[in-house]
Amino acid sequence: MRFDRLGNSELVECDKSAIIKRVSIPPRDLRILGPVFSNSSNILAREKAMVVNLEFIRAIVTAEEVLILDPLCQEVLPFVDQLRQQLPHKTAVNIQQVSRNAGIHASTGGQWLPVPEAAEGLQCELPFEFHVLEIALEVVCTYLDSNVADLERDAYPVLDELARNVSTKNLEHVRSLKSNLTRLLARVQKVRDEIEHLLDDNEDMADLYLTRKWIQNQQSEALVGSAASNSITLATPHLPRLGSNRSASMVTGSVLDDDDDVEDLEMLLEAYFMQLDGTRNKILSVREYIDDTEDYVNIQLDNQRNELIQLQLVLTIASFAIAVDTLIAGMFGMNIPCQLYHIHGIFGYFVGSSSTGCLFLFLLVLGYARWKKLLGS
Repeated sequence: MRFDRLGNSELVECDKSAIIKRVSIPPRDLRILGPVFSNSSNILAREKAMVVNLEFIRAIVTAEEVLILDPLCQEVLPFVDQLRQQLPHKTAVNIQQVSRNAGIHASTGGQWLPVPEAAEGLQCELPFEFHVLEIALEVVCTYLDSNVADLERDAYPVLDELARNVSTKNLEHVRSLKSNLTRLLARVQKVRDEIEHLLDDNEDMADLYLTRKWIQNQQSEALVGSAASNSITLATPHLPRLGSNRSASMVTGSVLDDDDDVEDLEMLLEAYFMQLDGTRNKILSVREYIDDTEDYVNIQLDNQRNELIQLQLVLTIASFAIAVDTLIAGMFGMNIPCQLYHIHGIFGYFVGSSSTGCLFLFLLVLGYARWKKLLGS
C-alpha cells in the first residue's frame, strides 16, 4: 500500500527490482523486511529512504511517500487507519509551507531564499517521514502496552492461586505465563534497543531527515542550473556573475550546518523510549512478582518437607520404642526354662511394666530430640 503526503492511498503490486529503483535502497534491505527477520526491529537510514521494521510494521518511507508491506494484515490495519486519519491533517499545511519557502524561487525578483527562512516550514511541523515514524512507534507501543496489560491481568490471579494451592495445574499455568513474559520482554527490548541505538548516534539521526536532504538536493540542483544559465547569458566582462556561485556555496554551507540539528527527532525518539522503558518496567515488575511467588512457594514446600522429616523422626523414635518392647516379648516367647512362667497372674504386670518402660524410653528420646532442636516446639 502506498501513501503520499496528503494521505491518499492505493494498493500496488511491485516486484523487488521495481521497489529498489523506486526508493533507491540496496537489495539487502528488502531481505530485512522479509519473513526471516520478521521478529527483529530496525530503523535504517538510506540516501533517499528510511527502512522501518518494527514488530509487525514493515515499511519504506521516503520524503514523498510511504510503502507498506502486508497492509491488510490484522495487526497492520491500525497503522493504516492512523495514517489515513492523521496524515492529511498534519502534512497539508506543512507541504504548503515547504513548497512556498523551500521552492527554489521566492518572488518575481528571482532571488533565492536563505536557508533559515526556507527551513521555517520544517521547524514548526515535523517532516513527513517523522510523522510516519511517529505513527508507527505509537501503534507499536500501544500494541505492546495492551499485551502487557493482558499479561498483568492474567498473571496476578494465576500467581495468587499458586500461592494458595501448589498443584500441577497451577504450576503449568505459571510456566506458560513465564514463557509469554519472556517473549514479550524480548520484543519490547528489541524496539527499545533500536531506539536507544539511534539516540546514541547523531549521524544516524541526521540521516533520517529525508525531507531536509530532499530540499538540499532541490536547492543545489536549482542553484547550479541558475549559475550555469547566468554564465551563458551574461557575456559582458563588466558583470561577471560570480555572486551566484558564491551564493550557492553559502546556501549549501548553511544547509550543511543544519545537518547536526536533530533535536526534533531526538525528542520524538526519547518520548517513545521512555514509554517503552515504562512498558519494560511493567514486565519486570510482573517477573519480580513471579520470582517472589516462586520463592514463597519454595518456602512452603521446604516447610512441608521439614514437617515430613520431623514426622519421620517421631515415627522412627516410636518404632525404636516398640522394637524394644517387641524384643522383650520375643525373648520371653522362646521355649526356655524360666521361673516367671510358674507365677500366677504375672503376665499382666510384666506386659504393663515393659510397655510403660518403652513409653518412657520413647518420651526420653523425643525430649532429647527436642532439646537438640531436631523437632519443632
